[in-house]
Amino acid sequence: MTRTDRLLAARLYVCTDARRAQGDLEEFLHAVCAGGTDIVQLRDRSIDTDEEIAALRLLGRVAAEYGTLVAVNDRADLAALVGADVLHAGQHDLSPAQARQLLGPDVLIGRSTHDLGQARAALADPDVDYFCTGPVWETPTKPGRPATGLGFVREVAALTEARLDADPAAAPVPWFAIGGIDEQRLPEVLAAGARGAVVVRAVTEAPDPRLAAGQLRSLLPA
Repeated sequence: MTRTDRLLAARLYVCTDARRAQGDLEEFLHAVCAGGTDIVQLRDRSIDTDEEIAALRLLGRVAAEYGTLVAVNDRADLAALVGADVLHAGQHDLSPAQARQLLGPDVLIGRSTHDLGQARAALADPDVDYFCTGPVWETPTKPGRPATGLGFVREVAALTEARLDADPAAAPVPWFAIGGIDEQRLPEVLAAGARGAVVVRAVTEAPDPRLAAGQLRSLLPA
């Protein structure tokens, strides 16, 4: 199965820091991958580059056992160095075209979007393989970023449906809702039209990360 095929099938996307406070990164990664996580992104601005490289290489080894996609946050250089599957970039990071120039055709590129104009641009960009919409609810992982609400999820769902109605042969562009999503809120997100979700605290702060990931994945579509 190609990276693109795995992305199209992906539903649960977990972001985690390097878990220096807990000291259990390897154990945690095994747990969430075994629980059914499709993509794991390491996002930790508190660590030095050498520590990030080591953590990403560990993530790569664990993810390979489960067929989980490995995502790097922002750093195209590190994505290239560790052979990551995915580079995820925000609106003020490298543009998708710049990331593609550096990484070539085989690395998947994701984009954060916070309003309908950004979502529309991501959907139309040939260098964007998927995008995230949110934060649906305010979250401490995105300080200062106002919540977009479920209305934005509904708008993006309608936008993607309209695109396929206009051109049934168009290549699908997966998207994930993000921001404050947990097991209790996930059904609302799905009802608004999302088919995939990015979670952080719902798994990283769970007493049993494998169970938490498994419960979330069971609520998402096949």
